[in-house]
Amino acid sequence: MKSTRFRRWRINFFIFLMVLGPGIVTANVDNDAGGIYTYSVAGAHFGYSLLWTLIPITIALIVVQEMVARMGVVTGKGLADLIREEYGFRTTFFLMAMLLVADLGNTISEFAGLASGMSVFHVSRYVAVPLGALLVWVLVVKGTYRLVEKVFLVACVFYVAYLISGFLAHPQWKKAIFEAVQPSVHLDTNYIYMIIGLVGTTIAPWMQFYLQSAVVEKGVKLKNYMQSRWDVIIGCIITDVVAFFIIVACAATIYVSGHRQINDAGDAALALAPLAGKFASALFAFGLCNASLFSACILPLATAYYVCEGLGLESGINRRVHEAPTFYGLYTGLIFLGALAVLLLREEKQVPIILLSQVLNGIMLPFVLIFMLRLCNRVDLMGKYRNTRTLNIIAWVCCVVMIVLTLLLVVSTFFPKYIPS
Repeated sequence: MKSTRFRRWRINFFIFLMVLGPGIVTANVDNDAGGIYTYSVAGAHFGYSLLWTLIPITIALIVVQEMVARMGVVTGKGLADLIREEYGFRTTFFLMAMLLVADLGNTISEFAGLASGMSVFHVSRYVAVPLGALLVWVLVVKGTYRLVEKVFLVACVFYVAYLISGFLAHPQWKKAIFEAVQPSVHLDTNYIYMIIGLVGTTIAPWMQFYLQSAVVEKGVKLKNYMQSRWDVIIGCIITDVVAFFIIVACAATIYVSGHRQINDAGDAALALAPLAGKFASALFAFGLCNASLFSACILPLATAYYVCEGLGLESGINRRVHEAPTFYGLYTGLIFLGALAVLLLREEKQVPIILLSQVLNGIMLPFVLIFMLRLCNRVDLMGKYRNTRTLNIIAWVCCVVMIVLTLLLVVSTFFPKYIPS
């Protein structure tokens, strides 16, 4: 009996290793330059008091990501493909156009993060950004899906730098754990805005399109769905564990120092040095560079996937350039424009572009979530794998919360006088 159980467990484990990738990679890209900066600010400004938000955020992320992974396995089609088939070309075109603009801003923020991280090591952005852009372009254009995914998985491992930085910061672990499990909501405008930022940086529209496309291109079969589901769950947990340690590291150093103003994630890395040591500072900066390069690969790739799917064009890393010219053209264009903006624009000129991309992400996310929920509940599309009632309740609650937070974000951005201080 024990031998049979062990054999079954071993088979399931090997299948898990075969399907491993899309869930873990997609979730970890959450911790990009913008995400790291957001978590750094949360720790620097509010100490440990926002750690509790990571628990509901993780649950919401798991629910949303599991739905698109399931749709990918069951239908064998990308999310943009399904939206076009169900809602028509015109709706899909406008959705893709807005997401394309948002993702250009996101790509700019990734190269800005790379420049910021490398500045800690005294490397000029005029060297770091072109080399980084060339590296991510060659990886995807010249590689295969299997090679690219292996590189992405290796990049995920380097996020351990933030865990080490967190320990080197010598935080108050009892207080950190208590704040993580004991919600403490303050009726303070900045506190509420920070919560909006934490939620917004965790669940982005492009993630849903990329994950479903990656599951389809990997060729995950329905019989292996359970292992694919664990890939998603483990990825979501890992990404928010990393977020926990980033907040803790900044809370234990920058927050207690009293000098809490940081302009980018590179500033956070430098601020760790006096209290946590130069090694912790270097690890934090290294993690930022790794995350920025990692995300600079994924974001343009995700955009190329869903735009081509939405327009009914060929896409995929396993296809050569002549087989999918629009796919590779979009990927190349986003990388080129993103890197060029960081090289030519002063930092203060880059900020409005990055801000606009985040606002567009926020505006589009509720629409994408509603499309997903409607598709995932169609009997003719999903059969017995459609959402359960419990999952629908959780998903719709997530959707409503995201809509409310998005409205707050948009109003606070464009009409700040209507928000009480």
